[in-house]
Amino acid sequence: ALQENPMFRAWWMFAVYGVLAIAFGVFALAQPQSTVWVIIMAFGLLALGDGLVSLLSVLRKDIALPNWLLLVYALASIGFGLLAIFRSEAVATALVWLLALWLVVAGIARIVFAAMLRRMLQGNWLLVLSGVLALALGILFLARPDLGVAAIALWLGIGALVYGLLQILVALYMRKRVGAAVLTR
Repeated sequence: ALQENPMFRAWWMFAVYGVLAIAFGVFALAQPQSTVWVIIMAFGLLALGDGLVSLLSVLRKDIALPNWLLLVYALASIGFGLLAIFRSEAVATALVWLLALWLVVAGIARIVFAAMLRRMLQGNWLLVLSGVLALALGILFLARPDLGVAAIALWLGIGALVYGLLQILVALYMRKRVGAAVLTR
C-alpha cells in the first residue's frame, strides 16, 4: 500500500526541498550580486578542500593516479580555490568574459549558418534572430561584466523558483495519494 511505501511517506522532504529552492530563488532574484558571490565562494571552498585531500593523497601514496598528475591536480585545485575565495570578483568577471566570448562566437556562427541555409530553408530568420541576440548579449557582457553576473544570478533564481514549485507540487501529489490510500483501507 502507498502509506507503507517509504517513498510516498517522505512527501514532506519534497516540500522542504521546494521551500528551500524557492527561498534561494527569491534571494537570487533580490540579491543577484550576492548570489554569484556565494556560489563562487562555495566552489572555492570545494576546490580548496579537494586540493588539500589530493595533496594528502600524494603524500600517502594511496591513489592509483601517478603522483605527478595528482600533484598538478592538487595544486590547480588549491590555486583555484584560493583565487575564488580571495579574488571572487575577478573569478566572476573572468567567467562572464568567457560566457561573453562564447556568446559572440555562437552568435556569429548562427548568423553565418542561417545565411548558408537561406536558399534551402524557409523561416531561417529565427536562426538569424537567435544569432543576433547571442551576439548582442555577448557584446553587452563584454562591455558590462556586472550585467552578466546579474543575468546569471537571475536565471539561477528563475530556475530555482520553477524547481521549487515543481518539488512542492510533487509533495502535494504524493501527500494526496498517501491520504487517499489511507482512506480506502
